[in-house]
Amino acid sequence: MKYISTIGNKKILYSICLFLFSISINQYYGYIGVHPIDTFLFFDPGYRTLNGYFPFKDYWAITGPLLDIIQSIFFKIFGVSWFSYVLHASVFNFIIVFATFYTLVKFELNIHFSFFYALLVSIIAYPIAGTPFLDHHSTIFSLLALYSFILSIKTKLDFYWFFIPIFLGLAFLSKQTPAAYIGIIIMSASFVYFINNLNFKKILLLFTGTFFIIIIFSLFFIYNEISFLSFFEQYILFPLTIGEHRIASFFHTLEFNRLVTRFKLIHISQLVLLIIVIKNIIKNYKYLMSNEFLILISIIFTSYALIFHELLTLKQKFIFFIIPILLGFSHSYYEKNFSKKNYIVYLLIFLGIGSTLYYKIAYGDNRRFQALENVNFNKSISSDIIDVKLKNLKWISSNYPNNPKLEIELLKNSIEILKKDKRKKVLITHYQFIASLMPDYIVSPNRTYTREGVSYPKKDNKYFEIYKKFFINQIVKNDIEIIYTIKPLEKNVFTLLINEDCINTKKINDILEAHLIINCHEY
Repeated sequence: MKYISTIGNKKILYSICLFLFSISINQYYGYIGVHPIDTFLFFDPGYRTLNGYFPFKDYWAITGPLLDIIQSIFFKIFGVSWFSYVLHASVFNFIIVFATFYTLVKFELNIHFSFFYALLVSIIAYPIAGTPFLDHHSTIFSLLALYSFILSIKTKLDFYWFFIPIFLGLAFLSKQTPAAYIGIIIMSASFVYFINNLNFKKILLLFTGTFFIIIIFSLFFIYNEISFLSFFEQYILFPLTIGEHRIASFFHTLEFNRLVTRFKLIHISQLVLLIIVIKNIIKNYKYLMSNEFLILISIIFTSYALIFHELLTLKQKFIFFIIPILLGFSHSYYEKNFSKKNYIVYLLIFLGIGSTLYYKIAYGDNRRFQALENVNFNKSISSDIIDVKLKNLKWISSNYPNNPKLEIELLKNSIEILKKDKRKKVLITHYQFIASLMPDYIVSPNRTYTREGVSYPKKDNKYFEIYKKFFINQIVKNDIEIIYTIKPLEKNVFTLLINEDCINTKKINDILEAHLIINCHEY
């Protein structure tokens, strides 16, 4: 009893330490530098949702509706500020860290080592971005679903099955991928599990969880008058056209370097798991139907799914925080399947420390995720001079890496002009904190205006006319008189949607342009 009590106290102590550290480290990195197109991705959308304007209904959104909702809750509780914005990401940093610690302990890894690997996760999970990001949320919720699945098999506790579809649903509503890939892996493994272990109670819990998440979001849509058709068009159909193109490109550019060398640390970190699987299959093919095989293959395939996702998204690397997770499972299963050879354990620990330090420096300290790896952070300046809502944010961006003061002066000037203009207006920009600074609501028909036809359909896309109708409807519904754009933006960000004869464009300053809508009975 004394031993159990000691273990329980250690769990509590380690959990408190992980909470404080994982929150603090992300709060630190979330205040260093900005990459407007990504850093502010959910600031204004969270503010819009807080004020009763919702994705699919009031602005075009192809990803991340759940993040808009969650951010609005943080703004509601903690106020509209940079602190509450970064806190959102910090809390999710803790969630994946604690879930990893909890899961490794349940998999009988020594509590000290479980703490160690979870601590490594906290350093390179969310701090790489610092602010809420859709790929991180989707990956974290997907990993929670994976943890629930393997824990349900490991512990034989039924309640985990209820949470699997809930976490997968939340992952999908954060971003369609990698949630869909990992969902397929978990559902396939679950099917195999139930073939060998038919249990109607567990199946019922699985379906109950599925029904629960569908009902909750259906009620949310109905209550807020969000069209299911708009959701389907924006969140399912149009993104599929992007996916089709990227998958085709992926198979045309298959290279050893892209698949293996680039992700070598991930492959190495799960090598022990692969060896165990292969060794046991060779020993006895019936191992393929064992619970251990389902657990290990689910973990391994999830890592491959994340690699596949990162290659398809064409975004910055971020999945390397699964390295300490994989090392933790490798450590646990190594001790169970091999005679004690401490040098392998030392190697796993060394790899964990080495990889974490590398990614911390390369992506955390150098802010590579924000495209800031070549900037001098000593040139950064406080964002307080823009607005108190951005208090303590150290401003420097890739747009003006050598002159952040000029960027802020241009933004301040643009903000003052927008504040003075009392007309009904649209703002199109990557600096998506500006709307929250305005005395009156500013419309933005899109959540994002990213390049390469990702945020919205280009003219050659089969859903262009649907998007055009949606965009114009927002103009008409809100009685918009003028459209403001703040650079940098891609060309033709809205000019293909509205007749050129309807627009009178005027340059205000180096980044701000005003587009007056005139004589437009038909757009």
